Amino acid sequence: MAPVEVLTSDKPPTDSGASARVVPLFEDEEAPPDKVAAQLLELGEARARYKHLAHGHDASGQRVIVVGLGKRSELDHERLRTAAAAVAHRAAQLAARSVAWPLPAPTSSETTVASAGQLAAALVEGTLLRAYRFDRFKSWGDGDGGDSGLERLIVCATGCEAAIERARIATFAANRARDLQNLPGNVATPTFLAERAGEIADQHASLEVELLDRDGIEQLGMGAFAAVARGSVSEPRLIVLRYAPGAARGPHLGLVGKAVTFDSGGISIKPAQRMHEMKFDMSGGAAVIEAVGAIAELALPLRVTAVVPACENMPDGGAFKPGDIVTALNGRTIEITNTDAEGRLLLADALTYAVREGADRLVDLATLTGAIIVALGSTYAGLFANDDEWAATVAAAFAATGEDTWRMPLHSDFADMIRGEHADLVNASLERKALSCYAAQFLAEFVDGRPWAHLDIAGTAWGRGREYVGKGASGFGVRALVELAHRLVA
Repeated sequence: MAPVEVLTSDKPPTDSGASARVVPLFEDEEAPPDKVAAQLLELGEARARYKHLAHGHDASGQRVIVVGLGKRSELDHERLRTAAAAVAHRAAQLAARSVAWPLPAPTSSETTVASAGQLAAALVEGTLLRAYRFDRFKSWGDGDGGDSGLERLIVCATGCEAAIERARIATFAANRARDLQNLPGNVATPTFLAERAGEIADQHASLEVELLDRDGIEQLGMGAFAAVARGSVSEPRLIVLRYAPGAARGPHLGLVGKAVTFDSGGISIKPAQRMHEMKFDMSGGAAVIEAVGAIAELALPLRVTAVVPACENMPDGGAFKPGDIVTALNGRTIEITNTDAEGRLLLADALTYAVREGADRLVDLATLTGAIIVALGSTYAGLFANDDEWAATVAAAFAATGEDTWRMPLHSDFADMIRGEHADLVNASLERKALSCYAAQFLAEFVDGRPWAHLDIAGTAWGRGREYVGKGASGFGVRALVELAHRLVA
């Protein structure tokens, strides 16, 4: 589907030329002077209750969508993002090709929960995320009244142009990551992801790509990554994107994303039920690749190195086995007790690589453990960090985009758990204790003491159920990484 065009206007929605205009309602406030909204209120069809929708038409035939936003004092970016998604869906059901929103004004008190720029960005994000549709493999329309008909969003506001443009670019990048996530494993192979990274690099003079194949990965000394890749005939790739703008300032940001394009579990094979969802095990890598593309498009003056180890985890005759011992890039030896704990092996070598590239702040995204879903569901990503200030900075960027995190602990007890009897480390605990914490503590061994944050996104990469992303791929992390990069140079 073609991207939705985003425009700003200093005219009211009635003069926007849009096929649908939005009238927001707030509780305990006088209704706006809109005849259609007033009539719908009088009939009891429209209400100010949060997310309540009603619609009608004015004398010119313009569709009017009335949306309840609850109390103005409670309006924040997430509530407006969700309301915008609901409006986008209703507009598509009404066959509206364009929709115009007046920007709701934030409260002027000291308790203001969102600025005008944040609210404008939320309108853009909610609309564009909801308008996304993945139908590449459908040979005919399914007639389900989906959202693909929306072509234009008009935000009637001034002074928010920069926030709107940043939101537009970041959200399109998130939708491109959703495309990568939704592609089947026989299409979105490691080489496919590498080619996508190359396409992005070709679009920006300040961005370069380096791709290592199986031989290059092994020759470099990435014994942990290479071991996982051995079980598949599909060629692995180490994808490295280096963004180095001329006026770079601030820290050198290292981004690492797990990209297991299909995870069978290897010799420690997964149950067949829902194994098809393991095409999503590359979601962290997809997010990192597309986020770097957005950062480059926005020309943010920040040096970024992205490292994405991409492979399949399969159980053929060459696959690594429980009991094997491998040597990681930093020289640590690792005993394999479970081949389905493969993501941490990829990330171990990728984090070491990012450190060697000179990154002095690290963030990794990975669909790493099912245990994080038990703990946090699809509401939060697990956030682990070795530095409190860096953890707060990362958490704030994720919260600003509605991609919430919950800080989880690292502890010396967990560090003791990962010590091996026959090797330096053991990749998986034989006890079912603190499994997500164990995995994060394992990764901490490979960051060389640099400020580092690990996001376990196994519960949020797909199936979030939010109004704006539904139950499918969410593109989780793309918008947050762009926001983080922006904040580091703001």
